[in-house]
Amino acid sequence: MSTFIDFGTAKKLKDMQAKNRITELFNIQYPIIQGGMVWHSGWRLASAVSNAGGLGLIGAGSMYPDVLREHIQKCKAATDRPFGVNIPMFYPDMEDIINIILEEGVKVVFTSAGNPKLYTEMFQKEGLKVAHVVSSTKFALKCEEAGVDAVVAEGFEAGGHNGRDETTTMVLIPTVKKHITKPLIAAGGIALGSQMKAAMVLGADGVQIGSRFAATEEASAHDAWKQKMISLGEGDTLLTLKELAPVRLVKNKFFNDVEAVYQNGRDAELLKKTLGRARAKLGMFEGNLDEGELEIGQVSALIDEILPVKQVFDKILEEFRAATLDFNLD
Repeated sequence: MSTFIDFGTAKKLKDMQAKNRITELFNIQYPIIQGGMVWHSGWRLASAVSNAGGLGLIGAGSMYPDVLREHIQKCKAATDRPFGVNIPMFYPDMEDIINIILEEGVKVVFTSAGNPKLYTEMFQKEGLKVAHVVSSTKFALKCEEAGVDAVVAEGFEAGGHNGRDETTTMVLIPTVKKHITKPLIAAGGIALGSQMKAAMVLGADGVQIGSRFAATEEASAHDAWKQKMISLGEGDTLLTLKELAPVRLVKNKFFNDVEAVYQNGRDAELLKKTLGRARAKLGMFEGNLDEGELEIGQVSALIDEILPVKQVFDKILEEFRAATLDFNLD
């Protein structure tokens, strides 16, 4: 039996209530989670997504501890609905970050880029719900063993840091579904309601959306970068830097500089030197579209306008309701 939600045509969109394992786990209206994207996911975006009925996430990966505390406090003031914090586990100030999350009473944490066993039990003992982001069935099973509350399986289409195996979302979701019992959230290549429904038919209980929310008025990215996002087409992004940490980037001057290093061999040290420091901030937050690192998913080819979060939600829900296949094999 598929797990997609039939919202029905009789109810108005604003009155829809959907109950499944994800909405009940996080106490949200719709099974839509906003990705905790570095340099995009501040309190304005997170609170807007939560107010629209999803789960907003503050992206701690681009914040010093004191900045994270400020964003959490402002998010609490802007919404009375659940929201969470996304923590890349390679973050250098993990102890400070964890203390702030606990002190500020955050109820949901999404972890990534590390071993889910490190903090899951500790967070759960403090009453938090924990989800972990993976790119393969192998790591999804480790999440199951670690006892996380939900697993985010992110396909190769996704923007930013990615898996080395290059497994697409359409393959990853049903494969992971076969092997785990925890609630499953699909990520990577999802911006439309029809894509959300497809992911849920494949076995996901909900979706995590990044690129579509990056291209919103509330996202904290630079306006020049937002305009660049909506100009991208098929093939304008590529996964690279596998020797360091695989990441999907826009093909700009910085990307071409990386490719030039590859032409002379796969020298990890030279790649590190070319990467330098703060490239992501330079590109996505400060708006240097030539020298900066620009992270966005393949689905950017389907995004052609900057919208308020509420309009994005309305479009996704309407598309989800309308996405039916009128075809009979008999």
